Amino acid sequence: MARPSESPPDRIFVALPSWVGDTAMCTPALRAMRHAFPDAVIVAQGKKHLGDLVLGLDSVNEFRPLPPKGLTGTIRHAKALRRERFDWAILFGESERVAAAPFLARIPLRAGYGRGRLRKTLLTHYLERPRDADGKLAAFSMIERYLRVTRSLGIADAGDRMDLAVQESARDTVAERLSAQGIGPEDPVLTIISGAAFGAAKTWLPEYFAEAADRLFEAKGLRAVLAPGPGEEKIGTEVAKHSKHGVVVMVDPPLQIRETAALLSRSEMALSNDTGPRSMAVALGLPVVVPIGPTEDGHTRHHLERQRVLIEDVDCRPCRLRTCPIDHRCMTRITPDRVVAAALELMETVGTGPLS
Repeated sequence: MARPSESPPDRIFVALPSWVGDTAMCTPALRAMRHAFPDAVIVAQGKKHLGDLVLGLDSVNEFRPLPPKGLTGTIRHAKALRRERFDWAILFGESERVAAAPFLARIPLRAGYGRGRLRKTLLTHYLERPRDADGKLAAFSMIERYLRVTRSLGIADAGDRMDLAVQESARDTVAERLSAQGIGPEDPVLTIISGAAFGAAKTWLPEYFAEAADRLFEAKGLRAVLAPGPGEEKIGTEVAKHSKHGVVVMVDPPLQIRETAALLSRSEMALSNDTGPRSMAVALGLPVVVPIGPTEDGHTRHHLERQRVLIEDVDCRPCRLRTCPIDHRCMTRITPDRVVAAALELMETVGTGPLS
């Protein structure tokens, strides 16, 4: 689509994606908008915890949590948007609900992917969802997916790196909590991300994480720290239970997203399932080893220079199931030996610690 002919927007409303990783992966598109319209007010909206990912970025002036669900909440939201006279609405979230309030607010330009007839009706500018030669939805980098939206409006890319602001107050909180567990400022840290919001099928085995952490401690002195998300506390304690050398599990209270960012920025390396904090680690330039099981890896196939993505070539993957109905072979066959070897090779070739 050609860029709209109207004058550059003064106010841009952005509906963020629903997931932590996807929000990190849309930051190159946010940056492109800021480069194109340096004086525009850009207001981002999403789930409350996503504010930790975008607050502090130069590309966003303000973050707002999602309004209440339901017809009443949508109408109130639309009235608020209309009062603020937004010129553009960029909808990275792809549901009809996300598009409804900007449509009712009559924001002049409403752009995003046209996922179904109703969604297309609610947009003024839409892109078709990419498909492969067989007509199936194509799996490609989510960074590229979101940049296609901004490009369709004539906005030039401003690079494809992901942005992540780390708040100093969060650094201080993490330093205090690590110190309370006997980890000082000079101790090298290995962050373990053992959960995944998608479901159990996407998680590497707790005993495998523990063995890999033990061996990296023995080889490199890395102190393992595990940061479970909400609902992932049990997995974290399982990892600690299997460890010989001990794993610090941050569960009382669990780390907020901003504190997870601070922990990653303090780390030498991460071992992570294919989940949101993995994208946060990649945004920081932290070396990451990622075992991937039932899901298509194409959505996160980017910035691989400082990552090692391990996939077992089994007939049943990618099944995309949340719970494995058989023996979870896509994950159980990715052994601690492979993960440790990948981690040591990564440290040898690219070094440790974040780039930013």
